[in-house]
Amino acid sequence: MTKIVTPADKLRDLLATGDLITMPCCFDALSAKLIEQEGFGLTFMSGFATSAVRIGEPDLGLMSYGEVLDQARNITDAVSIPVIGDGDTGYGNAMNVRRTVTGFAKAGCAAVMIEDQLAPKRCGHTKGKEVVGRDEAFDRIKAAVDAREAGADILILARTDARHQHGLTEAIDRTAKFKELGADILFVEAPKSVVEMRTVCAELSGPKMANIVEGGETPDLSPEELKEIGYQIAAYPLSLMAAAMKAMVETLQTMRQGVPRDDKLMAWPDLRQRIGFDDYYAESERYASSRRDS
Repeated sequence: MTKIVTPADKLRDLLATGDLITMPCCFDALSAKLIEQEGFGLTFMSGFATSAVRIGEPDLGLMSYGEVLDQARNITDAVSIPVIGDGDTGYGNAMNVRRTVTGFAKAGCAAVMIEDQLAPKRCGHTKGKEVVGRDEAFDRIKAAVDAREAGADILILARTDARHQHGLTEAIDRTAKFKELGADILFVEAPKSVVEMRTVCAELSGPKMANIVEGGETPDLSPEELKEIGYQIAAYPLSLMAAAMKAMVETLQTMRQGVPRDDKLMAWPDLRQRIGFDDYYAESERYASSRRDS
């Protein structure tokens, strides 16, 4: 019998290569499809971008668990590459964390991120961040790992935002404990210099993720530099959304001026192909009742 390769299996295989994984982050099914079409092997459902796109609000803990999970299902249904879901703080106590992790696994995510911010959480590169105490932070990761061990086929990405409030040493100490508790991927958010990034990678074992926000607090290093430092995943949470927003605003300004806008648009045939019309029509030819004249 052929073994079914799950999303978590695909992510484990990527990590096993030891190579740096460049990970553009998505916010809906279409952005995830474009990432896959361009040959990237992994994506992350950016909480910042998803909140902006789904509810038109900033990433300040305004989206509910149900809304986030629904968006994750739409994304995983649209692509075959593994998707990491943003589980925020787990949406409650340790038992809520278990439910969150199990829910993301059922939704088809390869991994879920659980963090130690005080709820409602905030984007890691904005003001006002606070973290919970160590005991609660550790309980969240323990509960996440327990959900995985109970049968949820999913990896645990453990994140700390303690650097902002308590300094780098506390962030590293927390993350080391996350690893001891069984987290699969480690994420110290917002180191402020290359020296701090090197310290994180030198002191923590296992796969580590860098979060590259253009204009944010962490240095925007090249993939080669990130790999040399010791990171295995380079996440770009806002690149696609920022590019899309800039293009939309410029196109709207052009429309308001009443001038031609063809140079700002994807060609009609390319747009249809990217969305999936061509594939749909090819598949529908198998069924006589679904055929249409071209």
